[in-house]
Amino acid sequence: MAMNNRIPSGELAQKWSTYKSTCKLVNPANKRSIDIIVVGTGLAGASAAATLAELGYSVKTFCFQDSGRRAHSIAAQGGINAAKNYQNDGDSVYRLFYDTIKGGDYRAREANVHRLAEVSGSIIDQCVAQGVPFAREYGGLLSNRSFGGTQVQRTFYAAGQTGQQLLLGAYSAQMRQVSLGKIVEHNRHEMLDVVVIDGKARGIIARNLVTGQIERHGAHAVLLCTGGYGNVFFLSTNAMGSNVTAAWKAHKKGAFFGNPCFTQIHPTCIPVSGDHQSKLTLMSESLRNDGRIWVPKKQGDNRKAVDIPEEERDYYLERRYPAFGNLVPRDVASRAAKERCDAGYGVGNSKMAVYLDFAAAIIRYGKTECTKNGIAQADEATIINLGKEVVKEKYGNLFDMYEKITGENPYEMPMRIYPAVHYTMGGLWVDYELMTTVPGLYALGEANFSDHGANRLGASALMQGLADGYFVIPYTIGNYLADEIRTPKIDTNQQAFIDAEKEVTDRINHFINVKGTHSVDYFHKQLGKIMWDKCGMARNEKGLKEAIQEIRALRESFWKDVRVPGTANELNPELDKAGRVADFLELGELMCIDALNRNESCGGHFREEFQTEDGEAMRMDENYMYVAAWENKGNNEWNLNKEELIYDVIHPSQRNYK
Repeated sequence: MAMNNRIPSGELAQKWSTYKSTCKLVNPANKRSIDIIVVGTGLAGASAAATLAELGYSVKTFCFQDSGRRAHSIAAQGGINAAKNYQNDGDSVYRLFYDTIKGGDYRAREANVHRLAEVSGSIIDQCVAQGVPFAREYGGLLSNRSFGGTQVQRTFYAAGQTGQQLLLGAYSAQMRQVSLGKIVEHNRHEMLDVVVIDGKARGIIARNLVTGQIERHGAHAVLLCTGGYGNVFFLSTNAMGSNVTAAWKAHKKGAFFGNPCFTQIHPTCIPVSGDHQSKLTLMSESLRNDGRIWVPKKQGDNRKAVDIPEEERDYYLERRYPAFGNLVPRDVASRAAKERCDAGYGVGNSKMAVYLDFAAAIIRYGKTECTKNGIAQADEATIINLGKEVVKEKYGNLFDMYEKITGENPYEMPMRIYPAVHYTMGGLWVDYELMTTVPGLYALGEANFSDHGANRLGASALMQGLADGYFVIPYTIGNYLADEIRTPKIDTNQQAFIDAEKEVTDRINHFINVKGTHSVDYFHKQLGKIMWDKCGMARNEKGLKEAIQEIRALRESFWKDVRVPGTANELNPELDKAGRVADFLELGELMCIDALNRNESCGGHFREEFQTEDGEAMRMDENYMYVAAWENKGNNEWNLNKEELIYDVIHPSQRNYK
């Protein structure tokens, strides 16, 4: 397989419009005879499926949930970015483009990021038309708030439920096409292989998770919209079912995997409470818009937060990064929290937490409310009560969630937070058209690598998913399918389908028949610990080399000693997990190889050997200004291909948020 990024020529700001004006088209009559498979029905998948069906294509969707409404996109909280400049604070398409490139530490593709910024405004218009209940100002204008890595307010939100509301909009558009017969849903199905015929993706093998039946499905093109692979760490903010299987099967069939070591650690999560946990809970980055992060100035200070006077608090992000303060990018905020805790300033029983404090915001909002309501010389209690009401309106559901989980009232005392695995910037390598190195196989949203570089800015994941689905793939897939109009309906009785089905069946039977001594979770937890300790927030050469050997040994043990109860021909969640963990055990090794190969620090990839005097990431642009696109050679061996990153508009420099 060869890489060709297919970036259009010409000025950066004109590339997308030129592409749209010159790409091949498929006439309406021909669209009706073309089948498209969409795997995953979160924001990227639902928006793509709905839009392609609306255009006239015949679409089949697949998701392992009982409904597309349960996709992990629903868990996104804080907001979605768009360059609308409603606040008149200096935002623009270029500013969003620049912030995204800089936030990604200059490891993203310029053309893709500029396109993302260009279409961002249309996303908001689309969602408003669908009835998404974005927050509004008193006069009716959509409200915005700030997120990390920016100095403008460009994040649109629906309280702390933005992902849920956006998904309901996309889901309703999808279900309209289902009702018209243009989309055929396959819920409770998991893709277990992609079928490639004559070098082109021609369908998938899927398992009915209720009956266990293995099914063949053919199509002229396949879209993978299956999210990221953060659950390789076992503990993450991802839904427990989130996995890498679809992308990994595509990888093993020829799709290159881009920048697998670029993983994002989110700075505002509820800390780990014990070994019993199976996932972690995200507290939206929007909380950093009003909350102040601090630790005691005294090491090992065991006093309650409210008993520590202001002069004995270290607001370390405001101290280190005065220009951005608490709104530095996620990778910077996460490493800073880790550094404070490692230095002995952590709080809580574990001492692996920092405070996120809303006391100042409550007072500030309370005083404003007193002025609005004509309350002169208000007492402190009145100010605090009015301020709490404002905070409750903006973040109430998040505060309720925190109190339910921790038993602590965040209106009365600061939240305790600590970084946790959240997002993956790596993913299947795609070209400008979102096509992988396998013709006819596309990757959208978090499943691809393309838009965020080495670190994603908060509120940009929802933006990318909907941009890819609503506004990019409808054009780019047509450029490919225009040459497929004479290809008849894909016959699933071809040998490639038979072989792929046998491979899937043999693998399932192996899991059932091993009858080992350890559960799937036992192996997953072991893998997660290796990955977190040696390929997590900080990495080094020694640890990565150890991790590679440990993962290889663990993988060998897994295949010999895993125990999967039940049978293959029934609802069997342990069998489902076994397949996913088997893929994580291969992916984990590649992530460590990629991290070991990249002798620099950038964004979420922090090699301890490569840092500035201030402890910031030290890039090595002369050697690593490229996308690492890994080609699977079989037998857990990979070949590195490099896509050079060329910056025509932005001049890469050392990131500075001070």
